[in-house]
Amino acid sequence: MNEFLQYIPLNVQKLVLLLLLSFLIGFEREEHKTSDKFMYLFGGVRTYPLIGFCGFVLAYITNSDPLALTIGLAVIGSFLWISFKHSLEVSKTAGITSEVSAILTFLLGPLIYQEHFWIAVSLGVISVFLLEFKEGLEGVAKKVSSVEILTFAKFLLLSVVILPTLPDVELTRFHINPFSTWVIVVAISSLSYGSYILQNIFGKKRGLFFSAILGGAYSSTFTTITLAKHSHFDKRSHIFSGPILASSGMMYLRISLLLFLFSPIIFNSLYKYTVSLGIIAVLFGFIWSKTGKNHLNETSALNAMKKNPLEISSSLFFAVLYLAILMATEFILNNYGKPGIFSLAILSGVVDVDPFLMSMAHSAGQHTPINMAQNSILIVASSNNVMKAIYSLIFSNSATKKQSFIFLVALSILGLIPILFL
Repeated sequence: MNEFLQYIPLNVQKLVLLLLLSFLIGFEREEHKTSDKFMYLFGGVRTYPLIGFCGFVLAYITNSDPLALTIGLAVIGSFLWISFKHSLEVSKTAGITSEVSAILTFLLGPLIYQEHFWIAVSLGVISVFLLEFKEGLEGVAKKVSSVEILTFAKFLLLSVVILPTLPDVELTRFHINPFSTWVIVVAISSLSYGSYILQNIFGKKRGLFFSAILGGAYSSTFTTITLAKHSHFDKRSHIFSGPILASSGMMYLRISLLLFLFSPIIFNSLYKYTVSLGIIAVLFGFIWSKTGKNHLNETSALNAMKKNPLEISSSLFFAVLYLAILMATEFILNNYGKPGIFSLAILSGVVDVDPFLMSMAHSAGQHTPINMAQNSILIVASSNNVMKAIYSLIFSNSATKKQSFIFLVALSILGLIPILFL
């Protein structure tokens, strides 16, 4: 193929590529013009290629002079404005999609002339998809609430806007790296946001147990409290105690994934225990939730479990808590040794597992002995399970609180047994 192209002048190749892309856009617009004979639409299979050639020729004769291209764009834009005014006279519901497509087609000419082929082809193809799938995209837009759009914008703010601006250097004697710290925040937020999306898409279709699984993937504590409170609406305790146990099992699988990403050393020694604990808890919770008859109206519980995990304040709180535990770990290790670190693990489990987990993943093998970090992670998980057992006692109905307390305390004890083998 390359041998064949070398006999074709480069400008000819550029013109052929521009013709294909502009014709593709024009063909799509022509199709809409013929499908709606009562509405005026600008351009078609001839107009769009001509507009693309105008952009290419202008870039060619001016050597892509920015001022000349700006003037040319203004001239094309004035014609498109006249076209849009006419379309508004014909129909008050007329859109500006065709005119904007023509502007893009004009800009493809200079892009291809300057040999930005990948960008030109990508823009052309994506434009055709956006134009062709109008009804499907509009349908999705109607189903997606403003809250979900804002949530996605927050995710982009955390990952795309803030992260690249942070310095990748170690500061203070505690070796705090702003970039690495925010990478952890983004990773935790990504995992939580992914679970949140799946819960919104499939939660109602799959039922309470499936939602509890996804809820446990981003906050088993929140899921436990929510299920415990809703247990008062139904006397069949297994419907709630099973998912409560399963959500805590997901916490162990979450721990495994985070260790795999941020501390392969600890992951290699712990995954057989954390993955096993997670699978056992999920399977037993599933079996237990299916005992008896399940005719529960789950709507209120499902809606309550849809917690938005991407609050900016929550992300900042996580970052501050992570840094605080990171500094406390070094201080306590230097002054109080192993008993102090284990005590910190117990206290951290009362609040949140992730900040302590990530601080151990960061310091293991550097400031904290690997064996101590492994044991501390198991302790913080068990401490968190005990705390959730207490929450179930406080918020559940009488039958659910007994079952959930027993399950969570038993899981906590099982979670400590691996310490004997490490």
